[in-house]
Amino acid sequence: MEGSRAVAEAVAMCRPGVIAAYPISPQTHIVEALSDLVSLGRVGTCRYLMVESEFAAMSACIGASAAGARAYTATASQGLLFMSEALPNASGLRLPIVMTVANRALGAPINIWNDHSDAMSQRDAGWLQLFAASNQDAVDLHVQAFALAEELSVPVMVCMDGFVLTHAVEEVDLPSQEQVDAFLPPFAPAQVLDPDDPITIGAMVGPEAFTEVKFLEAHRQLQALDAVQESADRYLHVVGRDTGGLTTSYRLDDADVAVVALGSVLGAAADVVDDLRAAGVPVGTLGVTCFRPWPLDEIREALSGVSRVIVLNRAFSVGSGSILGADVRLSLAAEQTRVYDVVLGLGGRPVTRAVLRRLLDDVLDGQVSDRALSFPDLDVDLVVRELDREGTDRPQAVTRGELGADEWGKAWT
Repeated sequence: MEGSRAVAEAVAMCRPGVIAAYPISPQTHIVEALSDLVSLGRVGTCRYLMVESEFAAMSACIGASAAGARAYTATASQGLLFMSEALPNASGLRLPIVMTVANRALGAPINIWNDHSDAMSQRDAGWLQLFAASNQDAVDLHVQAFALAEELSVPVMVCMDGFVLTHAVEEVDLPSQEQVDAFLPPFAPAQVLDPDDPITIGAMVGPEAFTEVKFLEAHRQLQALDAVQESADRYLHVVGRDTGGLTTSYRLDDADVAVVALGSVLGAAADVVDDLRAAGVPVGTLGVTCFRPWPLDEIREALSGVSRVIVLNRAFSVGSGSILGADVRLSLAAEQTRVYDVVLGLGGRPVTRAVLRRLLDDVLDGQVSDRALSFPDLDVDLVVRELDREGTDRPQAVTRGELGADEWGKAWT
């Protein structure tokens, strides 16, 4: 089954009351499939709204959720950016909307292929962000996302790699409707806009209380750390599948070197771990399922005893450095662990087993700096030609595919 179809089937089994949809690759197959399921009467009384933009899709979900409906939408890339004005409204109003983000690069230049730039751009919007490493993960995380959103009254993004997962056809084990119903109770909203019983939500708050409102928002999101793990445990009990909770690990228990990543690249990384283990190298992987809120203590505990950590970033902060790597460094601030920040796979460039094996060999051989942001799949000749054409100074590190401390400033010193 295609990953998009599997997600649509999982969402339908969660019985949303409103689906607001606007097409953008690579998420379009999800909402197309949901449109078919709604028209066939397989999603109960669900209202399917074909709206005029992504901003309208999020606005419709906000209205529907505030009126007491279980609400869902999906988007990607610039579509997520077009929603960005409304995203903090959803989180600030504590509306339990669930959204699939089929991760795709941000333009310009135009690029429709996969990386994590879109989700990373909205990491501080107050939404929970869960990352799927496989289509099976995507199915299971969507069911858990509705339960988490409604338990905590917070919106949840389920991120899955565009095309790599959304368009991949592979075996997926869907839970039964009975299992989903047993796991996900009917929606009982914490607040409802009802003309017969009027209340005010989202009122203006001045300087006298705005900080306190934001503090409470952050506090509530941190509560999700326990809830995500408890949800995974309950899902295992009801559905019979272990989804890991906040993180997943592979052969990490006795590892000296760990690869940390989000999303589907973990599959190729596990293959490389097996190759290196066969050669006697103690390597493992740590997949971060819950990126927001950041599981600070759980990451530190999982990486305790590891001397070198390689962080695979599929997006980075232009002018600053890594994003995922910065959070990993925060978890390891009190440790002596060496952290190697690597950017690769941007705009759909394949992150193959060969690319990862070469990267790990270079780290093990001491060929990669832990004081620079490394770009191991960079076409250095192309970059040098462009810098020369512009007449721009060529940083020495560029010849090694790095942006070092001199380029990034004190953040790397």
